Amino acid sequence: MNPPLTSRPALRQAFNAGLCAMLEGGGLGPFILVCANGSYDPDVQAATGEGLERLYRELDRDFRAALENGRDIRAVEEDLLVFLKLRTVGLERLKATERRRAGAWEVQFNHLRAFRPKRIAARVPEGIRAPFDDGAFHFNKPFMQKEAFWSDALGGRDATLYYNKYPFADFHTLLVPERERQLPQYLTEDIHDWLWRLTLELGDTLDGVAVGYNAFGAFASVNHLHFQLCLKPEGFPVAAPGWRHNGGGEDYPAACHAFVERDEAWRFIDGLHQKAQPYNLLYLPGRLYVFPRRKQGTYNQPAWTAGFTWHELAGGMIAFNREDYETLDDDAIRQALQGVAPDGP
Repeated sequence: MNPPLTSRPALRQAFNAGLCAMLEGGGLGPFILVCANGSYDPDVQAATGEGLERLYRELDRDFRAALENGRDIRAVEEDLLVFLKLRTVGLERLKATERRRAGAWEVQFNHLRAFRPKRIAARVPEGIRAPFDDGAFHFNKPFMQKEAFWSDALGGRDATLYYNKYPFADFHTLLVPERERQLPQYLTEDIHDWLWRLTLELGDTLDGVAVGYNAFGAFASVNHLHFQLCLKPEGFPVAAPGWRHNGGGEDYPAACHAFVERDEAWRFIDGLHQKAQPYNLLYLPGRLYVFPRRKQGTYNQPAWTAGFTWHELAGGMIAFNREDYETLDDDAIRQALQGVAPDGP
């Protein structure tokens, strides 16, 4: 196992050091990434706060001068839009992420994530699979390589971990297997087997390790095969023992199937593929939660959410304004989860 993944302290040291190095290199994309990670994680904010303020002032000065003199700003358009939104709010008024419980659920106030571009998650796709598009956003873009946290063999496959630019979980990274192969966002049996083994292996060194997956049509924002790795020692609400899928007596509001056998889980997923049924996944060591669901854009979505991904279906809700954060309750969350469930079994 690579040293950053051998323990939580090792991961923390490497995670923060990488973010500080990104700030030293400068640039708009790194600024937004570090700013978002800092607003989510107070340990990151403590390590990067001074550098963030310095880079913010430099970018603001340079962009202002360019606009005043009619010059183009050389930057990724998405990043520039996010920066202009942030500048409108003011760096000093950017809210830190907050969390609370609402009945069985977790609610998170994540201010900066509201600025995030929607990419393909804003469209209604025809199916659950599409060819890789080299002209669209993907993880092999040259500018993306400065956002890579770590790259090496992992569980027998080449893999790259990217910082999540708009995190909503601890040590939130994007896990891209064999990125040079340009695989589309479509799960195969061999990748499923690899993830099952990998979460078991990582579970020996990282308490609470979890891997989420959004299928194409289930709010995947990039059509380049990737997964979302994070740590959640306290566990996700979906893993609580009281739910029927965990052996308890209460029905989960969303469609949820739990598996403790790798092959059985794959047969179920393959059945969803045969029906072109969108779904989300949550891999935990020795356990997989599968959430069949309605295709994005085909149902009435509550105004307080940008879309239900694996995280929401696992019980973690994200609100972008304070009123929604403070008023969202157990009944509203249950109703929203029920609305994502597909028709039929």
